[in-house]
Amino acid sequence: MSMVKEFQTENMKVYVYENRPEMGKAAAKDAAQRMNKIILKKGKATAVFAAAPSQNEFLEELSRQDVDWSKVNAYHMDEYVGLDMNAPQRFGNFLKEAIFEKLPFQSVHYIQKPGVDAETAVKEYEALLRKNPPDLVFLGIGENGHLAFNDPGTADFNDPSLVKIVALDQTCRNQQVNDGCFQTINDVPKTAITLTMSMLISIPEKVTIVPGKTKTNAVYKTVHDPVTTACPATILRNCTNSVLYTDRDAGEDLL
Repeated sequence: MSMVKEFQTENMKVYVYENRPEMGKAAAKDAAQRMNKIILKKGKATAVFAAAPSQNEFLEELSRQDVDWSKVNAYHMDEYVGLDMNAPQRFGNFLKEAIFEKLPFQSVHYIQKPGVDAETAVKEYEALLRKNPPDLVFLGIGENGHLAFNDPGTADFNDPSLVKIVALDQTCRNQQVNDGCFQTINDVPKTAITLTMSMLISIPEKVTIVPGKTKTNAVYKTVHDPVTTACPATILRNCTNSVLYTDRDAGEDLL
């Protein structure tokens, strides 16, 4: 694989690859090895998945890896509030098509079930997470440095909740248009359910996948800015078993 650069910043390892396909292959291989080790140790692995176009290459390659998926339980990390349950933009539907229905998972837990209001969904998902805590998480980073939907204005590294409803900031909503998920900013929901920063921080292993020119600034800040909620992703540098995979486009300012 065509790796351009690798280095470590505090606790986080960083790998820059030539392009998105190479990045996706490397991240998927790493993710599969991590899951297999957890399965060998515990008899099962529980993973949280991010849903975004930035994850496409990774998820495609991950679905080809040699993993006993019947021993893997899946969560996802965020979901829009107010969209029709069948809307393709819903993150649960994105992941269903990208990986959840491709592989024989032991279980898949969607954040919001049909007929369940957002407040109830939050309570039910938090109860699931407390009962069966995740072993690892596959993350993306937003253009504003968010993790899941923890934008700079709402992120709290010491959040008392594991799941909450948040208002999405303008940069975050614009990103959904830039990603081609919605035609206009007015189509993007204003609120979402998200796993909190404290929930994400508590997950023992973190594999972060961030390609594309629109993420160059966010990747640079994640690696170099002070660890504060001004760029929530900076906290990844404080986490053990944390690794960042990026491509030349997103990582150009690291080269």
